Amino acid sequence: MIQDLQGLLQADSTATATGAATGGTEMGISFYELFLAGGWLMWVLLGLSFVAVWIFVERMLAIVKASQTDNRFMEQIKQYVHSGQINYAIDLCRMTESPIARLIEKGLERIGRPLTDVQTAVENMGNLEVARLERGLPMLATVAGGAPMIGFLGTVIGMIQAFYNMAEAGNNIDVSLLSGGIYVAMVTTVGGLIVGILAYFGYNYLVARIERIIYKMESNTIEFMDLLNEPVQ
Repeated sequence: MIQDLQGLLQADSTATATGAATGGTEMGISFYELFLAGGWLMWVLLGLSFVAVWIFVERMLAIVKASQTDNRFMEQIKQYVHSGQINYAIDLCRMTESPIARLIEKGLERIGRPLTDVQTAVENMGNLEVARLERGLPMLATVAGGAPMIGFLGTVIGMIQAFYNMAEAGNNIDVSLLSGGIYVAMVTTVGGLIVGILAYFGYNYLVARIERIIYKMESNTIEFMDLLNEPVQ
């Protein structure tokens, strides 16, 4: 009886160890192996992810730089304009590296002309500054929308591959014949969604930051035009 009990305990411990080893093997697949299992489309998604990260970082640095405007800038402009020192005001704008300073500089250079001409020049400069801030964002939006579609393409390719393997196997269907196609189908879908989601959130964050700068530009433009409309004392 005791010998039978010992035999059962040994068999149970052996089965447990075998199951743990098997489970450890199944869970031990690396990210790199999953990446390779996704096929050539994963390299496309990896390239798109690098493009998205590069655009986000480059635009973020440009936006942070454009947001740095001295709060006393407009006060100094007002003092120069009121005292008739237009050249000093233009020099101040040229020393200040920001979209707002470039807008005011364009307006100051048109002083003496009709106010409609001044306003038109400032608005045109504003459009150029907005286009400069939004440079690269269409590509980021393309990555956000295109990456999930590429992942879906990988899903379709993987399923086609799986069904083709099933048809070729006939009655001798083996799970290993389907695993390659299923890996391509699932891994590319996940990869495409990850890249697309990150690019989407990054795009919307940059757009929100740019809208804040545009609001500041419009506010300072209105303040500048009001300054020119003030009656001469």
